[in-house]
This record gives sequence, C-alpha cells and structure tokens, in this order.
Amino acid sequence: MRKIGIDRNSANPQSRAAQYRFRFLSAWGAAFLSCAVTGCTVGPKYHPPVTQAPAVYKESPAQPHQDAGPWTVAQPQDAMLRGNWWEAFHEPELNALEDRLNIDNQTIKQYFQNFMEARALVGEARALYFPTATGAPSFSRSLSSGNLTNSTTANTGKLFTMYQLPATVSWEPDVWGRIRNTVHAAEYNAQVSAADLENERLSEQVALAEYYFEIHGQDALVRLYAETVEADRKTLALTQALYETGVDDKVSVVEAQSTLQSAESAATNLGILRAQYEHAIAVLVGKQASSFSIPVRPLTVAPPPVPIGIPSQLLERRPDIAAAERTMAAANAEIGVAYAAFYPNLVLSASGGTQSSAFSHLLDWPSRFWSVGPTISVPLFNAALDPTLHEYVAIYNADLANYRQTVLTAFQQVEDYLAQVRILSQQIQQQRQAVASAQDALNLEIGRYETGLDPYIDVVLLQTTLLGDQQTLADLQVEQMMGAVELVGSLGGGWDTSQLPTPAQVAKGPSKAETKIQR
Repeated sequence: MRKIGIDRNSANPQSRAAQYRFRFLSAWGAAFLSCAVTGCTVGPKYHPPVTQAPAVYKESPAQPHQDAGPWTVAQPQDAMLRGNWWEAFHEPELNALEDRLNIDNQTIKQYFQNFMEARALVGEARALYFPTATGAPSFSRSLSSGNLTNSTTANTGKLFTMYQLPATVSWEPDVWGRIRNTVHAAEYNAQVSAADLENERLSEQVALAEYYFEIHGQDALVRLYAETVEADRKTLALTQALYETGVDDKVSVVEAQSTLQSAESAATNLGILRAQYEHAIAVLVGKQASSFSIPVRPLTVAPPPVPIGIPSQLLERRPDIAAAERTMAAANAEIGVAYAAFYPNLVLSASGGTQSSAFSHLLDWPSRFWSVGPTISVPLFNAALDPTLHEYVAIYNADLANYRQTVLTAFQQVEDYLAQVRILSQQIQQQRQAVASAQDALNLEIGRYETGLDPYIDVVLLQTTLLGDQQTLADLQVEQMMGAVELVGSLGGGWDTSQLPTPAQVAKGPSKAETKIQR
C-alpha cells in the first residue's frame, strides 16, 4: 500500500505555510481541548515570603548583657500566652470588662460584619463554577403597520399575539483557571478580613487594659494628693499656732495657706482625666457613658512576668502579619486572573422553550424551539491587557513591601516595650529611694522649723520636692503597666495563625444568625 504523507522538503511556499498553519492550529486546538477537559491554571504560583527572624530579643532582661532588674520575662522563654491574655494581670474587674468588650464593642461588631461580607464574596466567586439558568415567560400583543409595502415583516397590518415560555442555560468552563484564581483571591481576602477582625479585637482589648490601669493610676494620684492635702492642713495649723504664740511670723502662715490651696487645686484637676478614662472604657464595652462607672481603687500592683517566646514565633502570632501575608496571596491570585484574560474564553449555552400565538397551544409539541452551541471569544487586540497585568504585579510587589515593613515594625514594637518595662522597673526602684530620701529630708526640716532653727520656706521647698518625687513614682508605675500591656499586644496577645479560618471554612455559607438584619 502506498503511503501518503506531507513532504517536509516541499519547495512550494504556499504548501509550507499551510503546513505551519495546520500545525499551529492543531497544537493550539489540542492545548485548548486539553485545558477545557482537565483545566489549566495560568499565572505565577504563590510562595509565602521567607523572613529570617533573630535568635533572641535584644532587649529581653533574660539576656546576659542586660542589667538584671526586679522585672523579668516568664520562664521558660518559649512559652506563650494563650486565650484570654489579660487574665495574666490577675485583675477580676479587668477580666469582667474584657469579657463584656468582646460581646458589646461596636467596632469589633463592625469588623465582624466586614468579615461576613468577605465570606459572602467567596460564595459569589464560587458561583462562577456552576451553570446559570434563567426563565423569562412573556406575553405580547402587537399591531404592525399596514403600509409596509417593501417590508419583510409577515402579515403587515395584522394584530399579533405571542405567548412564550423560554429558558436559557449557560456555563463557562474554567479552562485557564480564571475562576479558580478568582475564588482563591476571594478566599484569601476573607482570611485577610478575619485577621483584620482579630487585629482590631486585640487593639480594643489592649486599649481597654490601658485605660483600666490609667484610671487606677489616677486613683493612686488622688490618694497621694489627699494625703498631701491632709499633711498641708496639719502644717497650716502648726504655723498658725506658732504665729499666735509669737514664735513665727505671718509670712509663714500665708505660705502654708498657699501650699495647701495649690495641693487642693491640683487634686481637683485629677478628676478630669479619671472621668475621661471612665467614659472611654464605657464606649469600649458598649455602654452609655452617663450610666457607667468604675469603683475607685488605687493602682498598687506591678506587671506580671510576660512569656515572650522566641522571635520566630512572632511571625505566627501577630494578626496584622497574617493579614499582610494573606493580602499577598490574594494579589498573586489576581495576577493569575489577569493572565487568563490573554487566553480564549469558552461559554457553553443552550436555550429553548415554547411559543405560540394561542395560549391553548403554548404547551403543544410543535410549539417548541431550542438552540445549542458553544461560543469562543479570542482576544485579538486589547490594549488594556498588558497595563492590567502590570497593575496587579505592582500591587503584589507593594503588598510584599508592606508585609516586610509589618514584620519589621512588629519586632521593633516588641523590642521597644521590652526595653520600656525593663528600664522602668529599674527606674522605679531608684525613684522609690528618691521618695524615701525626700521624706527623710522633709521630716528633718519640719523638726528644725518647729524648734525655730529654719524658716518655713525651707519646709515648703522640701514639701514640693517630695510631692514631685511621689507623683513621678506614681506616673512611672502606670507607665510600666502600660508598657506591659503594650508588650502583650505587640506579641499578638493569645492569638496565633492556627485560629485563622482556612479557605474551606470561609467558603461555608453564613448561618441564619449571622445574616440576621440588626435593628
């Protein structure tokens, strides 16, 4: 049998061009058919960024080069806070407020609804996997013109009635992975929203703890000034007695009165910040400021040892880092969507139904009509495709830079607050010694004044010094508690990435309770 084949050495240019066209179309058709059946995904594969974390925290008081102070981190260092991190401060009142915040804080509720919206967008994207079917029953009655002499319209000048029961089904196979990348982008964005929710929750929890210790720090100052006012009153009574007996002069009485009045004025002013902190806590826990109050109780506790873990754990514990990384994943999926726009698009559609001029014959077999056929759209020229792809690449690169900056900021914050708590612990010790020395000096000077050795102005100066040192000590104690709270927050609180919902979890539809309209 004689074999018939293509002569590869044919000198006919037209024949050779036909062969090339045949090969190109055959290869393209085979690739398109293969992807239509099995599905292909174009675009870059996502690889999470790799960040080299330091071996230890430089500012940790457990490091040998640091001066040991009364405050240190919890042991072992690789331990981490779990769950309700604020319970480590052993404040039952704070625990109750934090529990109420997690339920009634309106900002957290707003972020939760943003997360519900992101989950709904995942459902919208996943709907592209399935066919769409529509039905459009219609009735029309029309009259055509009788003066259409050269028209192709049938039955000109006649009254026409039409009943229709049409249905259309269309489906777009995910040939190049456009739909898959769209779904992935929606899932990753939902994870970003979930991480944003946890980051906002942590921020609100930290703010509440800070306000809580601030308000009790004000209570400590109020007690300090109350004691100062009482001491100043006794001193005023002493100067008046000495003046009345002729031992002292009127100037000492006036100076004692001025000192007492200044202390009373400063004590009154302390009520402003306490009221403002109390109002701020009311807003955080979802209560009206007019009907909310916190009992007076001076701050007396020191910050507890905080388990800081090892630096590499920080990347898994900060919700803002998780959000930045998931944002990168979503941007990478969007690049895949942009790549898919360069390839042909296949849509399978079918339509059919019945139509009749008489309603009684609408369901008769001869009244049926239908059409079936695929549609392939090929991007022959679209000047926007390249700029769109470049746009999403730039977005991804910007998200990568944002991720790296977020990581750098996270380590900076941990180091900042480690240094703050550690150094303030040493300063508080020094300030206590300064207060004790100022108190001793004042006691000695009061004795010298009572015996007439020194004028009252020397007592006033030492009283001012002691009050300043005491106020500084109270401020340092509050600042140290604030630093400890911020340190816990910078470590991610009790959260880690294992609590981040998976793509499968965010793809689940919301429950009826979650979709209920709130009034």
